[in-house]
Amino acid sequence: MDSHRPNNRLSNVVLVLVIVYLPTLLSSVVTSEEKVKVTLYYESLCPSSEDFILNYLYKIFDNGLISIVDLKLSPYGNARITSDGTIVCQHGKWECLLNTVEACAIQAWPDVNDHFPFVYCVEQLNNEGKYTEWEKCFDILNLDPKPVADCYNSGLGHKLEVQYADETKALEPPHEYVPWVVVDGQPLYEDYTNFISYICKAYKGSNVPQACVGLSHPITGPKDIVKGVKHVCYKEEDDVKPKSTLLEMISSMVASWMTKLA
Repeated sequence: MDSHRPNNRLSNVVLVLVIVYLPTLLSSVVTSEEKVKVTLYYESLCPSSEDFILNYLYKIFDNGLISIVDLKLSPYGNARITSDGTIVCQHGKWECLLNTVEACAIQAWPDVNDHFPFVYCVEQLNNEGKYTEWEKCFDILNLDPKPVADCYNSGLGHKLEVQYADETKALEPPHEYVPWVVVDGQPLYEDYTNFISYICKAYKGSNVPQACVGLSHPITGPKDIVKGVKHVCYKEEDDVKPKSTLLEMISSMVASWMTKLA
C-alpha cells in the first residue's frame, strides 16, 4: 500500500493546484462575445495596405492583443465587377491574382493565427517589389500549397472574391479608400493607424491585456476627424478621377469657345 502513496500525494497536489488556479484561468478566458470585432478592407498591391499590415496590424499578434480581437481580413478593396462577371482590380491583374490567393489562404486556414503569417509574407514581398515571387511564402512558412492552389484553380477563389465584393459594397457608411479599418462597427477613417487605442476602448471584458494598460484612448470619435487622407488608395482613383478631370477640361474649353463665339 505504501507504494501507492506517492501517486496519491501527486494527485492531491494536482487537485489543490486546480482548485487554487482554476478561477484565475477561467477569468482569463475571453469569450467570443467579448472580443472586439476588427475588419480590414484592403487590396494586395495598394502601398498603404501593405504598410498597414507590415508596420501596424502585426503588432496585435506580438503584444497579445489578438486574444481580445476577432480579426477579419477582406482582400478585395477597390476592385469592381464588370457586367460579364470579370473582376477588375485597381492595380491590375497581378492584384486580382494576389487578392484571390489571399482569399484562398483565409479559406484554407480559417484561424487568423494561421492565415495571417501567409498574408503578411505575401505583402512583404509585394512591398519589396517581388509580388511575382509570392509562392515563396509556402516554403518560407513550411505550408502545403495544395489547398490554395485547388481553391484558385477550381474557381472557388473567384466566388470568395465575389463574396468579399458584396460585403465591401454593403458597408455603411461606404468605404472611401483602402486600407479601410472598422473597429466595433465604426470606420476609423484616417485615424486607422491608431486602431489599437480604439480596440482597447471598445473592449468591455474583465481581462484587460497588458497592451491596453496605460494606453490613452481617442478623445474624438472617428466620425469627428476631418477626412482627406493623402497616402491611401481611393476608390477608382486610377481610372475614374482622370476621366473626370479630362471631362472637366473639355467642358471648360467648350464653354470658353462658346463664349468667344457669342
